Formats: sequence, structure tokens, C-alpha cells
Amino acid sequence: MTRSERLLQLLQVLRQHRRPVSGRVLAETLGISLRTLYRDIASLQAQGADIEGEAGIGYMLRPGYMLPPLMFSPEEIEALVLGFRWVASRGDGGLNDAAHNALAKIEAVLPADLRQHLSTSGLLVGPGGKTDDGIVDVAQVRQAIRAEHKLRIGYRDADGSSTERDIWPIALGYFDNQRIIVAWCEMRDGFRHFRTDRLTALENLAVRYPKRRLQLVREWRQLQGISPPPF
Repeated sequence: MTRSERLLQLLQVLRQHRRPVSGRVLAETLGISLRTLYRDIASLQAQGADIEGEAGIGYMLRPGYMLPPLMFSPEEIEALVLGFRWVASRGDGGLNDAAHNALAKIEAVLPADLRQHLSTSGLLVGPGGKTDDGIVDVAQVRQAIRAEHKLRIGYRDADGSSTERDIWPIALGYFDNQRIIVAWCEMRDGFRHFRTDRLTALENLAVRYPKRRLQLVREWRQLQGISPPPF
């Protein structure tokens, strides 16, 4: 491994940690000595990498730091293309456009040989059924999730009964033929799942719900017996 490759790998490892990670752990992960690790950290900081910390405390890469163009492996490129293609075919309108734009940005900074892998990937996403969101603009749901805002919805269940509810949206599940809002329902005093095609009304109340979304997600996963995603 060249020094430049090692520095890029160090940045990648730091990106995987949201809390300070000790120099010893970083050194063991990279297979280098602590002395070399400290020298590499100092070199990256001198080049503008926003790395906080010090020996004995730990290091972390501040959120928002943009890595330089990376030398993706063919497998990494295939994973990116497959994911973007799935979103482009299964996501809502806003995410469809975002997937195309993100892929174009990655293509613009890749070296020519890797750019060819991006455009000629042989991994395809099969056709899926049409997703009917009814009256709902799913972008509003995603915005409420990001802002941790309550939603007031009209909902029609499988039996045709209609109710009005205030919910705390924490996640949005994308399936081949439908989308599901995961939320805390004030009326039921518990977690519930709502199909977007059964909503008859949607209003962002612009009021933050009283718990943090990540805490609610952890509680929901525990109740459902669902393990956290790998990233």
C-alpha cells in the first residue's frame, strides 16, 4: 500500500466512526505503528482535513468534510450504480432526480478508466410494480422526518374506516409496490405503520415532537426485533 492510499484509507476509516476513535484502534485497523499513525494524522491535518483530537483522547473527522476524489474499486462502483439505479426506479420523484444527479457528480470526478466502469456496469434493477402514493407528496413526509416535525393525517384503513391522527414520523419504508410511514401515533399511544396510498390528508404541523427521532427509531427497532443497518 502506498502512502497516499494509506492516507485515503485512514480518512475512510475515520468517516465510519461518529465518535472519537483511539489512535491504537486506528493503527491496528490500518496495520501500521502508532508512530506512523500520528504522522499520518498530522499530514492530513496539514493538508486541510478537519480531524479533531489528540494522542490519548482519540480522533474524529468532523461531519461535512468532503473527501477528495476517491479511487473506487470495481466492486464499490457496482454497489453505487446498483443502489442509484434502484432508487431511480423505486424512489419518489424527488429521490429519482437526486439519484441521477448524485451519480452524475460521482462520474464527473472519477478518473477515465473508472468512469467507464460506472457507465458500463452489468448490474441491472428488475422492473417493479407501479407505486401509488395517492394524494401524498412523499417529499413532505421526508422533510418532516428530517425536521422531526409532527404530521396531521387523515387515514383510511383496510376496512374503509377513516380517522384523523397526529403522528411523529420517524422513517419511511420503500417497497416495490408501496411506501410505509413508520410513526408514533398519538391516538393509539404507540408505534404504527401507515401506507401512503391510504392517506386522505397530510399537514405538516411545524411542531417538533417531544422525543428525538433516533431514540424513537431505537425503541421501534427493539419492539420489532430489527437489527440496526450496517451503516
